[in-house]
Amino acid sequence: MGAPVGGQVLSEVLPYLELQKDNEKEEDIKKQVEVPDIEGLTIEEAIKTLKEVNLELQIKDEPEEYNKKETIVKEQLPKRGISIYEGTKVIVTI
Repeated sequence: MGAPVGGQVLSEVLPYLELQKDNEKEEDIKKQVEVPDIEGLTIEEAIKTLKEVNLELQIKDEPEEYNKKETIVKEQLPKRGISIYEGTKVIVTI
């Protein structure tokens, strides 16, 4: 019963200790990056900013039609300054 929980805890702690599992190659381990501030940017600018740090953008309750060059990001989650793994989606409200 404790093994699954222990395994999950270790898998979350090992990256912080800069240790790796035996079956993982160094290039397979995702790096952590700091979330940039994209609030107030257009969708187009936000996508470009997130790509620079290998993050993706996901629009919450995405409307059928909007203009990426004019639509502004009102809120983001996670907030700026939080460390997350590369490839993670940053959810935005427009």
